[in-house]
Amino acid sequence: MEVTHIPFKETGFFSKTMIDYLNQSPNIQPFYHNFSDINGIEKQLEEKKKSFPKNHRNVLVKVLKEQYKNVETSESTQENIELLAKENTFTITTGHQLNLFTGPLYFLYKIISAINLCEELREKNLEHNFVPIYWMASEDHDFDEINYFNFKGKKVQWNSDQIGPVGRFSTEGLEEVFKVFSQDLGTSRNAEYLKDLFKKGYIHHQNLADATRYIANELFSSYGLVVVDADHKELKQLFVPYVEREFTENVSYTNVTETNKSLVEFYKIQVNPREINQFYITNTLRERIIEENGVFRVINTDISWDLEGLKKELSESPERFSPNVIMRPLYQEVILPNLVYIGGGGELAYWMELKSYFKAVNIPFPVLLLRNSVQVISEKQAKKLEKLQMSVQDVFKKQHDLLKEKVVENSDVSIDFQKKKEHLQQQFNELRIVAEKTDQSFIGAVNAQEKKQLKGIDNLEKRLVRAEKRRQKDLVDRIILLQNKLLPNQSLEERQRNFSEYFLEYGTDFISVLKDNLQPLQLEFTVLIL
Repeated sequence: MEVTHIPFKETGFFSKTMIDYLNQSPNIQPFYHNFSDINGIEKQLEEKKKSFPKNHRNVLVKVLKEQYKNVETSESTQENIELLAKENTFTITTGHQLNLFTGPLYFLYKIISAINLCEELREKNLEHNFVPIYWMASEDHDFDEINYFNFKGKKVQWNSDQIGPVGRFSTEGLEEVFKVFSQDLGTSRNAEYLKDLFKKGYIHHQNLADATRYIANELFSSYGLVVVDADHKELKQLFVPYVEREFTENVSYTNVTETNKSLVEFYKIQVNPREINQFYITNTLRERIIEENGVFRVINTDISWDLEGLKKELSESPERFSPNVIMRPLYQEVILPNLVYIGGGGELAYWMELKSYFKAVNIPFPVLLLRNSVQVISEKQAKKLEKLQMSVQDVFKKQHDLLKEKVVENSDVSIDFQKKKEHLQQQFNELRIVAEKTDQSFIGAVNAQEKKQLKGIDNLEKRLVRAEKRRQKDLVDRIILLQNKLLPNQSLEERQRNFSEYFLEYGTDFISVLKDNLQPLQLEFTVLIL
C-alpha cells in the first residue's frame, strides 16, 4: 500500500472559499472563529467548558441511553455515552443525511475523520475525554437526495411516496431493493456480510433513523462512535429559548443577512435565511412556519396561532418544531458539548454565514474542519498510470487538458506553440512602438492584426492536437478509460461510489486502512494505492 498527500487546491474540486480557509487568507478570517489546528481546538475547549450547562449533559445522556436501548453495541460506545455526563468530556461531530446504505463514500470519511481526531486529541490532552459523534439529519425532508446509492455504475433506488421527516419514514418496501442489490453482490464472504448488514439494517428496523443508526453502529462502534438522533422531545426542550427568540426577534435572519452582505464580496453564498427558520413537523408533515400580520401559520395547512398560542405549542410540544439549515447548527451546539464540526466544503461554507448569529445568542462558534477526502487507486490502476507516464496529480486534471498534454508529449512533431506566440507578441510590441512615434491611429490596426494572428496560431495548435489524438487513438482511449474509472462522471469518486464496492473487494480491511491513514488535521487530499 502507498499513501500520497496532495494539496486540496491541486485537485481542482474545491471552492475558493475552502482554499482560502485552509490558507487562513485575510478575506475569510472574519467568518470563522478558532482555526482547525491543535491550538485552535484547545482554545475552543476552554470556551466551551465555561458555557455548556451540566443539565444539558444529563438530558443528552438520558436520551442517548434511550435511543441505544435496543442496539447491541461495543463497550467503547457505551463508555463514551457514560463519559458525556462528565464535565471534562467534549465531542467532535460530523453530520450526514440518512442516505440509503450510507450513500456516497464520503460518509465513511466524515466519520473516520471524527474518530481519528478524537484519538489524536486524547493523546495530546490526557485531562479531557473526546467522543466522536455522528449527527443523523433525521428531520430532513429531501427524500430524492437520499433514496439511492450507486453500485458499480448502477443506481440502486428506493421508491416511496412517504412525506415528512425522513427519519420517521417506514422501511416498508426496502425488501424489493434488497433483492435487486443482493443479485449484484455475488456469494463471497464479503458479499454475504453486506447482504446481512443491509437486511438487518432496513428489514429488521421499522424506520429509517433506526436503520441508519444500526448500520453506522455496525461499521464504527468498535471505535466508540456515538450516533445522535436529535428528533427528540427532551432534546428539543433544551432549544426552546432559542426557537422562541426566532419567532419574536428574527435573530438568525437579521444576523445571517448582515453577514452575507460582507461574505458575498468575496465568496459564493450557500444559503439565504428566511425571516423564520423553523419547520413544523409531524410524522407526515414538514412545512415552513411564516408570520403574517401577527399570525403565525404553517404553510399548506390550516394550522395557525397568535404569538401566545405559538409559545404555548412550543412549550408543550417542542418536538413539533424543527430547525432548517440555518438553525440546525445552533441546535447541535446547544445540545452537545462540541468543539469541532467536520464537514465537506459546501457544509462549512454555509456554517461560515452563521458566526455572528452564534455570537448574538451567546453560544461558542465551533472550530470548522474540512473532512478527509480520499481517492482510492488499485495496484492494477497504479501500474496503468505508470505505463501511461501519468502521475497521481495528472488524474485530477481536466480531461481535455490532460489529453492535450499527453499527446503532445508523445508526438513525433515538436512545436512549442507558446514560444511562437511569445515571438509573435514581441514583433507586434515593436510595431506598436513604431506606431506611437509615427501615427497613433495605426495602433488599432496593429492590435487587431495581433489578435487575428494569435487566434490563427491557437487554431493551428488545436488542429495539430486533434490530428495527434487521431494518430494516438490507442493512448487517448486508454487515458480516457482509466480517468473515467477513477473519476466517475468527471467527479471525485467519493461523491459517486458507495462503500460497498470497496468493501466487496477488501472487506473490513478497507475501513481499517482508512482508519490507519486518514489524518484530519493534515488538511491535505489523500490518495491510497491499495
